[in-house]
Amino acid sequence: LTVVFAGDGAAAGSYGYTNSGYSVYEEENDRLTESLRSKVSAIKSLSIEIGTEVKNQNKMLSEMENDFDSTGGLLGATMGRLRTLSRGSQTKLLCYMMLFSLFVFFVIYWIIKLR
Repeated sequence: LTVVFAGDGAAAGSYGYTNSGYSVYEEENDRLTESLRSKVSAIKSLSIEIGTEVKNQNKMLSEMENDFDSTGGLLGATMGRLRTLSRGSQTKLLCYMMLFSLFVFFVIYWIIKLR
């Protein structure tokens, strides 16, 4: 097996690319490729984290929507009872409820005032 060398000691099969700075460009391309690979990897991990966060936020929003729906139903039922109470002949009970509310308000006011 015989290897033919060019005048500067490079193998003749390299077509003189080392003389023309080809290896410098190749090293630069390798460095830029590695830099790009690390940036793509960082963007990929960031997008995965964003996707996970979006899924968690959507889950929390769905739970909050269910809570609001149940609260709205409870509030609607309470308002219905109050309408029934106000329409009926239970004005005495309504008066007691108002007096109790005022009493609780003044007790809370008094407790806050003492602090």
